[in-house]
Amino acid sequence: MKYLIILTDGAADYKIAELDNKTPLQYAQTPNIDKLAHSADIGLVQTIPQGFPPGSDVANLSVMGFDPRRYYTGRSPLEAVSMGVKLGDQDMALRCNLVCLSPEGDYQDKIMQDYSAGEISTEESGKLMAELQAQLGNEEFSFHAGISYRHLVVWKNGADKDLELTPPHDISDRVVGEYLPQGRDGSKLLHLMMQSQEILKNHPVNRERIEKGQIPATSIWFWGEGRRPSLPTFEEKYGLKGSVVCAVDLVRGLGICAGLTPVKVAGATGSVETNFAGKARAALDELKRGQDFVFLHIESPDEAGHQGNLQSKVWSVEKIDKEVVGLLLAEMDDFDQIRVMLLPDHRTPISIRTHSSEPVPFLIYDKNKPVSGGVGKYHEESALQGPFVAVGYSLMDRFIQGE
Repeated sequence: MKYLIILTDGAADYKIAELDNKTPLQYAQTPNIDKLAHSADIGLVQTIPQGFPPGSDVANLSVMGFDPRRYYTGRSPLEAVSMGVKLGDQDMALRCNLVCLSPEGDYQDKIMQDYSAGEISTEESGKLMAELQAQLGNEEFSFHAGISYRHLVVWKNGADKDLELTPPHDISDRVVGEYLPQGRDGSKLLHLMMQSQEILKNHPVNRERIEKGQIPATSIWFWGEGRRPSLPTFEEKYGLKGSVVCAVDLVRGLGICAGLTPVKVAGATGSVETNFAGKARAALDELKRGQDFVFLHIESPDEAGHQGNLQSKVWSVEKIDKEVVGLLLAEMDDFDQIRVMLLPDHRTPISIRTHSSEPVPFLIYDKNKPVSGGVGKYHEESALQGPFVAVGYSLMDRFIQGE
């Protein structure tokens, strides 16, 4: 048996008036997903345990079959694994976004204008992170370049620091004052954030972006802190060898921690526009080369949700249908036995531009055991008619065992 998960990050949403009171999943034209849905098990799963923030770290742990209550140690350590950054037992990793804050006023009075600095390119951001490391890096803090606006800082021997940090995508268009680093040790991070402003404002990369009419990266922003994780491998847990196809360090790092082979795809960006077809091609090729299991992660709808861009979110869902699920259907006969699960990790509603904790719809299709008399459509409303999986990490058992 071959197993394929298609993780459509943040695709689930609320009903939207501009879409005739439908969600993007309901409104989008998805003929290929519809073909699967007619013979699939469709229901809802609670990927975010009560008391946990609705982050992609927690949600993807659940989807991959790991209990967040047992294994969650923070977001950034997973990204560190993907980036090849070594963490000591007493080190803390923190996500370091490049963001754009409004220019006026004191730091606490500024507005979070763009949590991604205009989806700054990896090449440009790498130069900025190198400059930050040169000027701010020391024996205590080290700066590591990632992809686009997503980067990493390691706080040496910082594992037990007392911090309260807020994701920047949760505060789009808000004054940042009440969301600045809190806790006993937050002042050190705030000082670095304020210092970064002076370093970034006159950097040639930002001057060139402004000349081109692009959004500059005016500050760093810390969040997603955590310690080095320890997970059993996917093979130990399920007896399956697998791969992870992903463009974001968080999910790739989670896959690596679970013993999955990371697969990079040219043109896969972790942004709204990405190489959908290339990622689908890579996932199917991994299965054909002998892997039992592939976790295919697509960030696009989540980014559209954070941007509050309704048109982009519908477009993203339709691209997944055409270029990912369409390719799967075209090559379904190449597999004697294959089971497919399609789902988001969490909702990223357009109306709030951040994650929410409500259950998300899942679809499980088994080529050799088609479901008859199912709900026939895949979206948030139709999933209400199917089973409800209250313990998110147990959905993987259901998927693997074919129950």
